[in-house]
Amino acid sequence: MRKIVGMASAAALVAIFALAQVVSAGGQAGGWNAEQRQRIASLSLAALPPLPADPSNAVADDPAAAALGKRLFADTRLSANGKVACATCHDPDKQFQDGLAVGHGVGTGNRRTMPIAGTAYSPWMFWDGRADSQWAQALGPLENPLEHGSDRASVVRVVAEHYAADYAAVFGAPVEAQPVDRVFANVGKAIAAFERTILPGGTRFDAYADAIGRGEASALLSAEETAGLGLFMGKGKCLDCHNGPLFTDNSFHNIGVPATPDDLGRMVGAAKVQADPFNCLGPFSDARPEQCMELAFIKAEGEELRGAFKTPSLRGVSGRAPFMHAGQLASIADVLAHYNAAPAATVGHSELTRINLTAEELTALAAFLDTLGSDEPNGD
Repeated sequence: MRKIVGMASAAALVAIFALAQVVSAGGQAGGWNAEQRQRIASLSLAALPPLPADPSNAVADDPAAAALGKRLFADTRLSANGKVACATCHDPDKQFQDGLAVGHGVGTGNRRTMPIAGTAYSPWMFWDGRADSQWAQALGPLENPLEHGSDRASVVRVVAEHYAADYAAVFGAPVEAQPVDRVFANVGKAIAAFERTILPGGTRFDAYADAIGRGEASALLSAEETAGLGLFMGKGKCLDCHNGPLFTDNSFHNIGVPATPDDLGRMVGAAKVQADPFNCLGPFSDARPEQCMELAFIKAEGEELRGAFKTPSLRGVSGRAPFMHAGQLASIADVLAHYNAAPAATVGHSELTRINLTAEELTALAAFLDTLGSDEPNGD
């Protein structure tokens, strides 16, 4: 029996080595061609540009606002039962998510908690994109009956009782001098100022990508992981949606994941963000209309929006099971099997086509995804 297992292991190693040789000799100088090296370098955190401005939030980069937002983020008094904070579902010790299939606040939600790191780079928030800024997103859960279950008057009361001096210092007026809706919006802006400081941490892949980008050899990835990287950029078609340093296109796609008939994803989210009084063009935004181009040119109609959900970042993905917008897939292996099979969608029409990866290729691709780390995000 031991001999048979040894032979099987040896066969697997031979297959992986052969796969690595076919896909690339990435650990050797010149093993990747110029186009591949450029593509690999584009995925490194070193290629991440500076934080984009948020003209809709005048205190977005104010350290005092971020300090206030950090305290609000952890305050359970902003919930109906006094037990739920933003940090309850966006746990700093779990990549600012909760590891559950769907979120649990005052009640049980119907979608997966999304991680926060790097969301300042995204024009749309939530799985369906129903908010167009971090501060607008922060307000939704406060009044959602399944999340915080509170209301804006109660939120303002907490701020007046426990944060009056800090609020006035950041926003230039005492709580009682401003309308409830304005204070409520400012609570979101303070939380967003904190969330902007939450960025993904570097990984072994980043060190490898930086070396390859400089034209150097690197042994930081194994043959199997290197093969997986080649598949990620090529046959696996992963870069179609998971591109750039954050491994997301920040767009919406129907990939045939089982969904309830009433969850239409982006089709409903697009209408909601347009109607949101806290959007970039709304009365509580600090932006000029010409600074709200994403919202002005939003794609809000089309059958392709039905059942489409936001592409999540793959950074830290190996530590973030279960997967998809409602935790439908339990493991990375299940996710890759889903993409490989490309099943028909239960809602709308899937964009996927079969990619027919072999068992060895699927294993290599999973190994590469693990190099993106489960590192804790950087945050102040």
